[in-house]
Amino acid sequence: MLALLGTSFTFLMTALGAATVFFFARKVCERAQGALLGFAAGVMMAASVWSLILPAIEQTEAEGRLPPFLPAAAGIVLGALTLFLLDELVRRRGGGEVHSDFLLLSAITLHNIPEGLAVGVAFGALKNGGYTPEALMGAVTVAVGIGLQNFPEGAAVSVPLRREGYSRRRSFLLGQASGLVEPVSGVIGALLVVTVEAILPYALAFAAGAMILVAVHELIPECQQNQKEQPYCATMGIILGFAVMMLLDVMLG
Repeated sequence: MLALLGTSFTFLMTALGAATVFFFARKVCERAQGALLGFAAGVMMAASVWSLILPAIEQTEAEGRLPPFLPAAAGIVLGALTLFLLDELVRRRGGGEVHSDFLLLSAITLHNIPEGLAVGVAFGALKNGGYTPEALMGAVTVAVGIGLQNFPEGAAVSVPLRREGYSRRRSFLLGQASGLVEPVSGVIGALLVVTVEAILPYALAFAAGAMILVAVHELIPECQQNQKEQPYCATMGIILGFAVMMLLDVMLG
């Protein structure tokens, strides 16, 4: 129940971030489009490093059974390869191109699965370690930290969808839907805490690989288009998004 409550909060923050789409017009000027896409790319790059790769390395190092870099490297490659194969599969079956918004939604959703697992593990571990105030606050801190990070991630999905002509309502629904997996994976993580702790580094790095692929292959090239007059607008959006997400990650531990 605690894991369900904690991941419900993280989902709510994703939904609040997606709700920012109601403050944007359908057509955003090219300069703003580039900045928004750049911001989304920066958010995803920073989240990949601080929220996923570094925790995966730290957990592997704490377990001491494998070289710390091994699960992280394997997960990154597997995550990127999986999303690449998914991209190719949809292209071949659809006979056309897969829009970056589809890949963005897929990557954010994949990213939220191990985050939900992380919250579930944090609360599930209380059963083995005892319900001390310190342990409970540690689990709550994990949920709050991930929840605050989910706010810009929800916006990173809904705002580009609105830019492509989706209605505000549909953009919001798709944006918040990317966080629906967190309560489910959180409960699973709490129930299978011992097993999940063993595979969590791979899951974290898997999501990181998927997010990096989307940011580098889709978002960054697209945000640089039509930016000839203001070439640094999109670049500054990337830097700002990276800095904001890094600040949240570091401040919230």
